[in-house]
Amino acid sequence: MQLQVARIGKPHGIRGEVTVQVLTDAPGDRFVPGTEFVVEPASAGPLTVSSARWNKDILLLGFEEIETRNDAETLRGAKLFIETEELDEDDDEGWYEHELVGLEARVGSQVVGKVAALNTMPVQDLLVVTTPGGEEILIPFVEQIVPEVNIEEGFVLLTPPDGLFELNADQDAGTDPESKA
Repeated sequence: MQLQVARIGKPHGIRGEVTVQVLTDAPGDRFVPGTEFVVEPASAGPLTVSSARWNKDILLLGFEEIETRNDAETLRGAKLFIETEELDEDDDEGWYEHELVGLEARVGSQVVGKVAALNTMPVQDLLVVTTPGGEEILIPFVEQIVPEVNIEEGFVLLTPPDGLFELNADQDAGTDPESKA
């Protein structure tokens, strides 16, 4: 089974290093020199870690296959996966992004969209839900707002506070240049 452990961000410096959004609880174990990652899109990989270091709170990775900043720029947005059989099925600590993407988002019995992504943030994670109208709504991934995740039946149950969906829609409308008076 493949497990996503990072998403590549922007290049850092001129020697091909990149910033990464860490999606694992064990970065010290996952990002060691010599580790080979399966990459999505496949045309960008596989990639082998040559260096890993922290710059403040940001992990910087160097890869054997990437030597210049221009090469690193082509990796922006790529996803890094490892092959693993370590998944503990009894682990109720949380969910991986690949388990959540594609699930229906429901408020009661009404389907309000589909989970498009999981953004892991320093304070709390956010579910990205795409509505049937194509809008992206950011939902705090906390038990009070997402009380149920049912992988088997293919849905997440939401109990959003009043105005959460409208607030996101209003922000989109506010950026329309014709809406200015």
